[in-house]
Amino acid sequence: MHEPRKLYVKSFGCQMNVYDSHRMADTLAREGFVETQDPAEADLVILNTCHIREKAAEKVYSELGRLRKQKQEAGSDTMIAVAGCVAQAEGAEIMRRAPVVDVVVGPQSYHRLPELLAEAKAGKRVVDTEFPAEDKFDHLPTPTRAATRSRGPAAFVTVQEGCDKFCTFCVVPYTRGAEVSRPVTKILDEAARLLDQGVREITLIGQNVNAFHGEGLDGKVWSLARLMERLAQMKGLARLRYTTSHPRDMGEDLIAAHRDLPQLMPYLHLPVQSGSDRILAAMNRKHGRDLFLSLIEKMRDARPDLALSSDFIVGFPGETDRDFEDTLDLVHEVGFASAYSFKYSSRPGTPAAEHEAQVAEEVKTERLAELQKLLEASKAAFDAACRGRTFDILLEKPGRQPGQLIGRSPYLQSVVVNDPPAGIGELLTVTITDVGPNSLAGVPAETPLSPALSRPLAAMEA
Repeated sequence: MHEPRKLYVKSFGCQMNVYDSHRMADTLAREGFVETQDPAEADLVILNTCHIREKAAEKVYSELGRLRKQKQEAGSDTMIAVAGCVAQAEGAEIMRRAPVVDVVVGPQSYHRLPELLAEAKAGKRVVDTEFPAEDKFDHLPTPTRAATRSRGPAAFVTVQEGCDKFCTFCVVPYTRGAEVSRPVTKILDEAARLLDQGVREITLIGQNVNAFHGEGLDGKVWSLARLMERLAQMKGLARLRYTTSHPRDMGEDLIAAHRDLPQLMPYLHLPVQSGSDRILAAMNRKHGRDLFLSLIEKMRDARPDLALSSDFIVGFPGETDRDFEDTLDLVHEVGFASAYSFKYSSRPGTPAAEHEAQVAEEVKTERLAELQKLLEASKAAFDAACRGRTFDILLEKPGRQPGQLIGRSPYLQSVVVNDPPAGIGELLTVTITDVGPNSLAGVPAETPLSPALSRPLAAMEA
């Protein structure tokens, strides 16, 4: 009997890449591969890449250099594949810059990995960055129960891919293609399998997830809100989330879903990118400052305990001190629970890359430091306000100390509990006692908040 071949997958970037990495592992499991956390012992290494920012792409080439050196020193015949958005955008360049790579595969073609690897095994260096006519989801295998359980009680489900917005700084429309939504039936089938295998929380993901417009059970187009209403009826689903959204697609029914669906968590990631109308127009964001703020007001009216996260880019071409001040003012006005912020980096082929008024690197660095200081203070204030609050957490994994378990709050904060009277995959009501820079600590509360959702899955199925 042959020893199983070992697979190491490293994901860069967004949640969609994490989902795609899992599906690649599921696909290759049928070919006899088992996952390992040690690239040195892998027969196949896959780098699932992100192309949103320049440094992310350079990280991939740095990783490939490290793998090349590792192969040479060990004298191994490990195969190396590059997948994801860098693969889609720079397929031929990867092959030129990194001769160690055997296969380059774009995000729409990874269901073809077994045959691409077979070609590479026969001595051919393979690049597949086409947008195939067939739907990759129709060709992906169902993950085993063991694989799902090993990934924990929270799972991602892709419902939408691609983007039609064409922000001037972004490569997603070119690497992921036009907006496409999966049929509701297939999403429900995938969700049902995950719930049956012990998943308690599902996050619906897409490059533009709230632009979802999939074919519904009645043959009509369903919105994201209608899809989530149907998912909320599924037995065993305790929590529901979605990311990443665009302000232009926050419809009234989606706002109402935050009011009406108890499974939908009170946490929304809604990228704004800038607080300046002038810069938002230059970015082709198709929304202004006032629209964003009015959305926040409506969302908080619908769900008063809502917390917000966002994305910011500083130093976009043409950004003045006044534009940057507008961004700082927006952060003060909204009060974000968390946020991601980056210096603008030029992506070849995007309109902003050709803009003459590029901002000096030292100015971008100064602005980013100032913005991040403000965002960190906003996050710290939100976390501090959680001290003494009681809410349900979903226990996900062991902590560093014996008897500890770590869970996630409704706001995605990491919460450490010592000796909890519950296990991984269960909801536990806790009162927050301590607030640290990276996590909270809590103790079990005397009275559960939502007893119907706090039971373990086995009890719910009984």
